[in-house]
Amino acid sequence: MNIRTAACTCGALTVPARGEPLKISACHCHACQRRTGSAFSAAVFYDRDQVTLNGTSKTFTRPGDSGQNVEFHFCPHCGTNILWYPEFRPRYAGVAIGCFADGGPGGPTQAVYEHLRHPWVSLAIEGR
Repeated sequence: MNIRTAACTCGALTVPARGEPLKISACHCHACQRRTGSAFSAAVFYDRDQVTLNGTSKTFTRPGDSGQNVEFHFCPHCGTNILWYPEFRPRYAGVAIGCFADGGPGGPTQAVYEHLRHPWVSLAIEGR
């Protein structure tokens, strides 16, 4: 079985992910832009049973557009947001694609909130 490990900047928090992801998503919503400090977020979504959070994390919970919460896990040392659990998709665990040293399992298979995409951002979505 293929195992990829995501890690925070300082290495104190790791997330081994086993097997293939459910999807890889680019999100252009304003909340993801603020969370990442970038123009969009890129996440690899795995089944919760495929990931393990190793190390001590701090959490931040906010309501998503669905009205249900999203729980984010951050490294308390370096501040990297590495993993999150969306309540509206209880099977899913999102892992920040930039935390994989090998670049992750591929590029986005979907983009969401494209109406909020910065006009200078252009992404190649696999399968389009």
